[in-house]
Amino acid sequence: MRVAVIQVAYGDDEPVEARVERVADLVRAQRGHDLVVLPELWSAGGFAYRDWDARAQPVDGPVGTAMAEAARDAGVMLHAGSIVERPADGETGPEGRGLWNTSLVYGPDGSLVATYRKIHRFGFGSGEPRLMDAGEDIVLVDLPGGAGRAGLSTCYDLRFPELYRRQLDAGATAFIVPAAWPAARVRHWTLLAHARAVEDQCVVIACNTAGTHAGTPMGGHSQVIDAKGEALAMAGTSEQVLRVEVDMEAVTAWRDQFPVLQDRRL
Repeated sequence: MRVAVIQVAYGDDEPVEARVERVADLVRAQRGHDLVVLPELWSAGGFAYRDWDARAQPVDGPVGTAMAEAARDAGVMLHAGSIVERPADGETGPEGRGLWNTSLVYGPDGSLVATYRKIHRFGFGSGEPRLMDAGEDIVLVDLPGGAGRAGLSTCYDLRFPELYRRQLDAGATAFIVPAAWPAARVRHWTLLAHARAVEDQCVVIACNTAGTHAGTPMGGHSQVIDAKGEALAMAGTSEQVLRVEVDMEAVTAWRDQFPVLQDRRL
C-alpha cells in the first residue's frame, strides 16, 4: 500500500481559504498513492480555540467539498484530517455543544466513506471539553485494495490504549492518527505511536502538524510505524510529505510469528 503523509505547516498569517486551496493542491500532487493522510484541524487551527465557532462547518461544507474534489482528482483514498463540525441540521450531543472534532475520509471517487468524531477531548476542562461534544463511536475503514482495516482516532486519543484494543478487536490491522500535537510534548507523540504499534501489532500512520499557530509551536515528527514497532518513515519539524510503501501482509505474518495477542487474558 502506497501511503503519503502530508505534514502541513501553517501560521496565523495564512487565510483559511488560501490554506484549503494549498492543501488541496498538495493532495492532488500525490496521484499514484493509495492512501493520503492530513493532520487534525489543519483548516480551523488546532489550538485556535477562539476561531473554532466562526470556522465550524458541516461535513459537506467548503473544506469537505474541496477535499472530496482533491481525492477524486488524485484518485486516492484521503483521510482529510479533521474539521470543527457543526451539523447543518442543528444536532447537538449530550452536553449540548453542537460542535465536534470530526475526521473525514474520502474514497478515490470523492465519496465520503467515513467520519469519526474525536472521543477524547484535550484541554482538562477547557479548550475542546468546553467547546465540543465528545464522539462515542468506534470507526474503522477498509483500506484500498483489500489491504486490511484501519481504526480511526485523533491526537489526544493516542493516550488511551483501550480505544485501540477496541479497534483491534473489531479487526484493525492499522491505525490512522491525525494530530495537532505541540512541540512541548513531541516525545510523547513518538513514544505513544510506537507503543500502539507494538502492543496491538498494527501499522500506525500518524500525521502531525508543523509550524506555529495561536502561539503554540507544533511538534511535527509525523511517522509511519510497522507492526513490529519499527519506524518506516519519520518527518522533521517543517512541512514535509512522507511517501512510504507499507507491506500490510507483514502484519499477519508478524502476528503468526510472534502470537502475543493470543495470550491476552483481560
